[in-house]
Amino acid sequence: MTTKPAHLLKEIASLEKKVTSVTLPPDLKDKLSLMVERLSRMIRYGEYSSEYEKASRYIDWITSLPWQKKSKDILDLENAQKVLDKSHYGLKEIKERILEYMSVLRLKSQQEEFKVTKAPILCFVGLVGTGKTTIAQSIAEAMGRSFVRIPFGGMGNPLDLRGQSRLLSDAEPGLVMKSLRRVGVKNPVILLDEIDRVTTQGQAGIMGVLVELLDPEQNQAFQDHFIDYPFDLSEVLFIATCNNTTNISVAVMDRLEPIQMPSYTDEEKIIIGRDYVLPTALEEAGLSKEMVEIKADVWASIVRPLGYDAGIRTLERTINGICRKIAKMVVQGKKTGAKFQITSENVKEFLPTW
Repeated sequence: MTTKPAHLLKEIASLEKKVTSVTLPPDLKDKLSLMVERLSRMIRYGEYSSEYEKASRYIDWITSLPWQKKSKDILDLENAQKVLDKSHYGLKEIKERILEYMSVLRLKSQQEEFKVTKAPILCFVGLVGTGKTTIAQSIAEAMGRSFVRIPFGGMGNPLDLRGQSRLLSDAEPGLVMKSLRRVGVKNPVILLDEIDRVTTQGQAGIMGVLVELLDPEQNQAFQDHFIDYPFDLSEVLFIATCNNTTNISVAVMDRLEPIQMPSYTDEEKIIIGRDYVLPTALEEAGLSKEMVEIKADVWASIVRPLGYDAGIRTLERTINGICRKIAKMVVQGKKTGAKFQITSENVKEFLPTW
């Protein structure tokens, strides 16, 4: 009878502890227990090492996923309105749609028998820099949910979402399971970002996975190839973004509720720049609000330094550039007077050059 080495027994005991210390679906727990028992029997054989690596990695993933753990929703419309207003100027119709959406979730959560219904998923459609990603982050903050983003730009393989079979060497779970493990709850807000920017070669397969992800009748048993066990995604709040809907399949669009993000006027950009972007830029540059004053007649030059731009990214870059120039002047001791005043006469000294 071969004696089992102490360090191998310790490895087996560690895996057993992982399996027994978490709440898992009963049949999945039985599957892991059988896997550990099989490893224990294999200690006397040479294949133990490679099998241990595979089993250990699989058990680590299974026991790290939030099968039961979830966060409690904050479905207070007044609080949600404050969060949305704090982060975004205007967008009245879009904010109203979000509050309506949250109202439905609140009423459904109060029902004694909560049943998942086939409800459209919000999809923000708009040009670059119009606030699609940040409004999704604000929704997560307003609801008290964790937020995670899955980028679709350049994605060309549906296995990036669904994972690879663990029988393959170097196999990994898909981005959905990785996102859930990262946030540690089964009901986060998952942003499917730029779903129109997948490659042409992978478009059909990726759209097929998206249909399953976005349909509550199917995502209650989402099958990741690596995990190899159905995972309930029905409590995840999916939000999608795209620049346009041309490259999105009809089946996916059928499960989405498109919301058009408007372009910003110069007047709106002035308010956004003055009240939202500038305070953040000053803080990031290590400057106080009292140190900088931008005269009202200067903002027209700041919001449109290079011509018309639908979004606010150029505006953000311009204001950040101004703050960096001021920070440099402060460090070099060029600060004179109580504050830096940016006027129509000296604005060119502060504007970044491209």
